[in-house]
Amino acid sequence: MLVLVVAALVVYGLLAAALPRWWAQRVGNQVDGRMTVGIFWGVFYGFIFSFLPVLVVWQVRRPFLKWPWKVGVFLVALLLAAPNWLTLAISLGDNSASDAGWITLVNEAPGFQWATFFGALVGVLASFALIATITAARRRKSKVSELRGQLAERDAATRAGTAESSVEHREEPPHA
Repeated sequence: MLVLVVAALVVYGLLAAALPRWWAQRVGNQVDGRMTVGIFWGVFYGFIFSFLPVLVVWQVRRPFLKWPWKVGVFLVALLLAAPNWLTLAISLGDNSASDAGWITLVNEAPGFQWATFFGALVGVLASFALIATITAARRRKSKVSELRGQLAERDAATRAGTAESSVEHREEPPHA
């Protein structure tokens, strides 16, 4: 067990030293110092890689998923959010790799960090809106089915039990 903990810490240290620089260089090469391109890619990455993970995490509540699969779905959602996590690590990190990544993003990808933040915010809100809409539609569908069933029962009872009495008490239409 101790060996696993030490191995996990070593892997974390290596990834923390390499990934922020690597991500900042990829984004910097993609944006190439242009503010509008930085804002576009920031909004794109922020939105997509927060919208999709929230929808994937929402699937964890499914009753047919057993616990190992729920953990797997959650890990997939974390991996889908990796670009946002990496940008956040660069923006808020306090190690040399984060500092180097921050300098790269400021110089080669202006506007990317804040655009990613706002894109992620909109992506989370959009996914919650979609989830709320789907949930409300399912509730409405269930309620409509319930009301149709009640209406069918009432109509069947009316036809079966009161056929003679409904003929006697029928109102005549007004004559002209």
